[in-house]
Amino acid sequence: MSTKRENKMGVMPENRLLLSMSLPMMISMLVQALYNVVDSVFVSYINENALTAVSLAFPIQSLLIAFGVGTGVGVNALLSRSLGEKDYETVNKSAMNGIFLALATYAVFLVVGLFAAKPFYLSQTQDEQIVEYGVQYLSIVCIFCIGMLMQMMLEKLLQSTGKTVFTMITQSVGAVINIIFDPILIFGLAGFPKLGVAGAAAATIFGQCVACVLALFFNLKYNGEIQLRLKNLKPDPEVIRRIYAVGVPSIIMQAIGSVMTYGMNRILIGFTSTATAVFGVYFKVQSFVFMPVFGLNNGMVPIIAYNYGAGRKDRVIKTVKLSVGYALLIMAIGTAVFQFMPQVLLGLFNASEHMLSIGVVAFRIISLGFLFAAFGIVSSSLFQALGNGVYSMFVSLTRQLIVLLPAAWLLSRTGNLSLVWWSFPIAEVFSFALSVLFTLQINKKVIRHIGEEN
Repeated sequence: MSTKRENKMGVMPENRLLLSMSLPMMISMLVQALYNVVDSVFVSYINENALTAVSLAFPIQSLLIAFGVGTGVGVNALLSRSLGEKDYETVNKSAMNGIFLALATYAVFLVVGLFAAKPFYLSQTQDEQIVEYGVQYLSIVCIFCIGMLMQMMLEKLLQSTGKTVFTMITQSVGAVINIIFDPILIFGLAGFPKLGVAGAAAATIFGQCVACVLALFFNLKYNGEIQLRLKNLKPDPEVIRRIYAVGVPSIIMQAIGSVMTYGMNRILIGFTSTATAVFGVYFKVQSFVFMPVFGLNNGMVPIIAYNYGAGRKDRVIKTVKLSVGYALLIMAIGTAVFQFMPQVLLGLFNASEHMLSIGVVAFRIISLGFLFAAFGIVSSSLFQALGNGVYSMFVSLTRQLIVLLPAAWLLSRTGNLSLVWWSFPIAEVFSFALSVLFTLQINKKVIRHIGEEN
């Protein structure tokens, strides 16, 4: 085999490399956030029950994303590290096994879409209109999620080799298609049928499928470091084990978010369905703050994994420090927006006076934890990149199950809805403390020893 040119992740100056890897991902994540918000914005003009129905679907959507992204994180870490080690056989096996796992995940959620949508909604509310809207929306999202799962996996392959500009293109195209077709399919414009809430789901699925095809094209045409061959689409137990050594903790960590959202919806709907709608709107809007940080992390993970495999401790440390700094900056801006412009944010969703009275208080209280979250998000990705995804899982468990849900339930016992929102900053403080502890441990056990075997 001919000698391959050194990947830019091993030679480019760290700040320039991180920005070149992360900025396309941050932009694409912002576009993703935009079309997630657009869904709810248009749906809110049907009525508040339609907005509530879409909000209540989030736990299942979050679980779907958890499996897609979590598996992708495992593939990303293994593939990037194998590139750093010049192990090209494992590079190709990682890619093909990742695609196999995406297809297997689709089979599971196809069953969910066919049989579990209605029971899921009935477990949260008995409002017939909310259930009807919700079943329409969630069934379509799950039955046709093949495009989403394959898009995420193919984009992870591009990220793993440093080709993040292509993922910006695929996600942007998918998002633009969704944004265009949302009002057309929801309200029946340009000769299309009026599909209501189902139209929002259909527009999303259409955008994801187009993005998936585009991501496949980019991999086949431009991702020369990975060889995708249909004949190699077969499971390799050892490769799958290595993928899920990092991926399973990531899946669990994100699935915990699904459990948390479901639990919070149950707590909030005990006050009023409007509180649940506010919580759903919050999750949509906060993505404009958190998604750029996740995009930053998506650029950071392959850099750290590559240089870990190559034994370059200095580049690992520098990349982590830069990532924390940028994450804090983004979160500081987000905090300011949520503190001083909550009425504007809520107004995008056709908020009633009652919804505004609840939402303004919620946005201001929850955003107090953003700066603490910045360090936790970056450190969690650091743990995953170094093959210690279990640390990330423990941090997420502490924040969303061990602290947040119990705190929210206890505060709800007071009968004061405003106090329930304080469970979020309380949980972020606990999460921050645990993240610091684990970062010190991983520095002592892993980072200090990078390159010593060389």
